[in-house]
Amino acid sequence: MKNNTLNVSIIHMLGLSGLLMSLPVAAQNAQRMITHVEKKSDSLEVKTNDGTYVFKPYSSSILETTFLPAGEAQTLLSHAVVLTPEHIHTQLTSSATAIDYVAADLRVHIQKTPFQISYSYKNNPLISEKNGYQKKDGNESLDFNLDDNEAIYGAGARALGMNRRGYRLPLYNKAHYGYEDHSEQMNFSMPLFFSSKRYGIHFDNAAIGTLDLDSKKNNILAYETISGRKTYQIIAGDSWTDVIANYTSLTGRQPLPPRWAFGNFASRFGYHTEAEARQILEKYKADQIPVDAIIFDLYWFGKDIKGTMGNLAFDADNFPQPQKMIADFSAQGVKTILITEPFVLTTSKKWQEAVDEHVLATDKNGLPYKYDFYFGNTGLIDISDPHAQSWFWNIYKNLKAYGVAGWWGDLGEPEVHPSGLLHKTGTADEVHNIYGHEWAKLIADGYQKDFPDERPFILMRAGYSGSQRFGMIPWSGDVNRTWGGLRSQPEIALQMGMQGMAYMHSDLGGFAGANLDDELYTRWLQYGVFQPVFRPHAQEEVASEPVLRSPEAKVLAKSAIQLRYRMLPYNYTLAFENSQRGLPLMRPLFYAEPDNPRLYANADSYMWGNDLLVHPILQAGQKQASVYFPAQSKWFDFYTNQEYPAGSTQAVNVSTDHIPLFVRAGAFIPLVPAKRQIQNTTQYSTAELELHYYHDQSVTESHGYLYDDDGVTAQAFEKAAFALLHFNSRYQNKTLTLKLRTEAGAHYAQADRLLDLVVHNINASPKQVLIGGKQVDFKWDQQNQNLMLTLRWHKKSDHLNVVKIIMS
Repeated sequence: MKNNTLNVSIIHMLGLSGLLMSLPVAAQNAQRMITHVEKKSDSLEVKTNDGTYVFKPYSSSILETTFLPAGEAQTLLSHAVVLTPEHIHTQLTSSATAIDYVAADLRVHIQKTPFQISYSYKNNPLISEKNGYQKKDGNESLDFNLDDNEAIYGAGARALGMNRRGYRLPLYNKAHYGYEDHSEQMNFSMPLFFSSKRYGIHFDNAAIGTLDLDSKKNNILAYETISGRKTYQIIAGDSWTDVIANYTSLTGRQPLPPRWAFGNFASRFGYHTEAEARQILEKYKADQIPVDAIIFDLYWFGKDIKGTMGNLAFDADNFPQPQKMIADFSAQGVKTILITEPFVLTTSKKWQEAVDEHVLATDKNGLPYKYDFYFGNTGLIDISDPHAQSWFWNIYKNLKAYGVAGWWGDLGEPEVHPSGLLHKTGTADEVHNIYGHEWAKLIADGYQKDFPDERPFILMRAGYSGSQRFGMIPWSGDVNRTWGGLRSQPEIALQMGMQGMAYMHSDLGGFAGANLDDELYTRWLQYGVFQPVFRPHAQEEVASEPVLRSPEAKVLAKSAIQLRYRMLPYNYTLAFENSQRGLPLMRPLFYAEPDNPRLYANADSYMWGNDLLVHPILQAGQKQASVYFPAQSKWFDFYTNQEYPAGSTQAVNVSTDHIPLFVRAGAFIPLVPAKRQIQNTTQYSTAELELHYYHDQSVTESHGYLYDDDGVTAQAFEKAAFALLHFNSRYQNKTLTLKLRTEAGAHYAQADRLLDLVVHNINASPKQVLIGGKQVDFKWDQQNQNLMLTLRWHKKSDHLNVVKIIMS
């Protein structure tokens, strides 16, 4: 396409009619005047008297706007965006009063006098700039007009309530020790918000700043920063699924974690010796409580909390045979994870090496910047320096040779980061919010280079927009071990899942404080079954491990952990969906009903995938819960089969041994068979499965599937080393037909499977059941109204994998 240049006089002569936007019209900078417009093949440039706007479409639903003030050089580097712009058909029209730039489904409307930019998607108004770019008192800002009633989400991890409108939030990653149900600043901030109108804006700038979500109640949303790019992306979509898929296409998708990451973790602050670690795993084995990994906190490299950080090597006295220990654990199916930090103390064994290798951030004189914090006098690894990255990665690589399977990166905000400290690529305040992001990238890049067939496990509490693409597993920081601490966790995880970080989770049981409360502990673990990572962890004053709790608490915790392992086929499939489409594992109820304003601020219940509705118990002594059931379908109690109408709010009795859990009518739920008690995921196999189908006459057709691979190979799906097990149902003429079909990649070893099929809500014994056209025996449980049968799922003969249930 040829460049299309229009000057102001030509625009006035054309007199073309622009689209007038039905958005709040508050005048922008009255002095900003258009001087030149140029339509290029991939963008639109609009020059004004004080700078240049560049509008660039990335896809039919994503458009980027950049303002370059006059006299400033363009800052090209984005730490968040990885999407290559598609070739999008665009159209420019203009009149004496306005310019319209249409890029597929998105439209930019530029009013000339007073200067005003607004956006729409499929002719539905989204948002408009208010004053545009401004510079005042050394800060830079962009502000926007909001509708009166739109709810606002985002800004990273906070505990504020689901609708975050009304807050002015610092964009500065900072730990909040012992927080409970309100925290305005936490470890993971993001310059990003989403609206209940199903669009989002990502401010593509890493420097610290503020996101004001209408704190003055004047319908103004403002992004403020100290410096950097004046760039933002508008992300839109027809549904929440589309919006989040579009955002994660822009900033990157999370690679599939290793399957063992969906098991149970043994973790505390911390295991002091090899003997102590061995003893704790023996207790898991003796109590037959599944466990997949053990995490070593600070004591693996030092006897004391203070003075040893930065040693980054096993303490020889307390861990005399680390390689043998790790190998022995691996032989039991238990992975070893080590904590690391980016701080090298002046008292650590690696201080002089770090100084000599010039891997530390510096002061203005080029010397290592030294300062005090809780753990001692320290320097900070300059994560932005390629040489420092190489030095740090070689430490990881050498430890991996010991057999270490995963990494915990702690204090990566960084926890203390003086403004006077200088990095290779900028000041502390310019690098601060991307420090954890770049740290995760360092490890992910190291794996791609040196261990390309392995999936990394990277546990971190601080990052930035797009950190998910490095495989980061974030957690919600040092939450208080109280009911208030538990109450904030669903909101934090749901919000972060919307922002691409689908594996946000909490220290199950709570971290901070010596609060021994078995009810709180078991309710937190029961919730943890339906959060992305199941990892009890706490200060050691009160045990985080179920094997060390009271007999009553241990029984309830074991039941929750066993359910977590039974859920592996369903959960691993959710992880696959996330890797392919960016869908979060935990989803707000408004995903199901996006136009129901009653749900905009709801975090009491949530969807676990598409087919399970979870209601955590967040209050002590709760006997009954009020649960809203989304309107698209009926719902059934997972434990009792009790039916609940679509779109209704019901009082549900609460049991001690589990939290309320419901299944969508028409859902297929694949589970590990109850008869198979596995101790860890090395014993997991889809050779035997239990498949539950929740029949209802209102559902005439339904589909589900299960994803399977070896659980360890990086990009197994892309390498065709996978299987998709498809389940289909059809109900007509009093006959329920279930079809099973296998779709396998060329490098997946196919085999027949043994399937225990359970069909729920069959209210009378069927006349007959046919498999592959032949009548078979079945069991019908009159009390629970379930039909049960076992069949062989043939690997290729799809015509034999058809079950017909002919009703009475």
